[in-house]
Amino acid sequence: MTSARLPHVLAVLTAVGVLLTATACGDRAPTTADAVHRPPQPHGRPAPHEPARLDRTVLDTGRIDIARLEPDLRAALEQAARAARADGVVIEVTSGWRSREHQQRLLDEAVIEYGSLDEALEYVATPQTSAHVTGDAVDVGPESARSWLSRHGSAYGLCQIFANETWHFELATTPGGTCPPMYADSSQR
Repeated sequence: MTSARLPHVLAVLTAVGVLLTATACGDRAPTTADAVHRPPQPHGRPAPHEPARLDRTVLDTGRIDIARLEPDLRAALEQAARAARADGVVIEVTSGWRSREHQQRLLDEAVIEYGSLDEALEYVATPQTSAHVTGDAVDVGPESARSWLSRHGSAYGLCQIFANETWHFELATTPGGTCPPMYADSSQR
């Protein structure tokens, strides 16, 4: 191969890589930070549904999963993110709104990972019951953001819903109210 053809070959290979990444990313545009970030789960297993860490703030409404969040949830999350930033904490959305098809893929992957539908349902809701599908739930990271929201989220109406999913928050109380008791896992809802 001549050196004159090398840039063309590299351009084609890059385009193929972008298409493959876009296909793998499902409902969102690929980013350069598509490394999977999965918090440890019982028995040391990562949750198969934990979304790729995107290193994007909650204010990035150019992302479909943020733009399609229920407006009151998005507004509460934006207020919380501004307050967290004042405390030196950046809240990132690792997953927001999801299509029914994407939610089903996550459930199918969890069934394979955990070996049964019953066990998978502890970590991934069905498309019919997922608050992500309606835009009423958001998963956040990194750990510092999760911790900050656990302590301060109720001031904005944001509550952790499942004891086994420290990243999952919903608008579940009035701002300044008390969060409801957590479900043990998503199968309990």
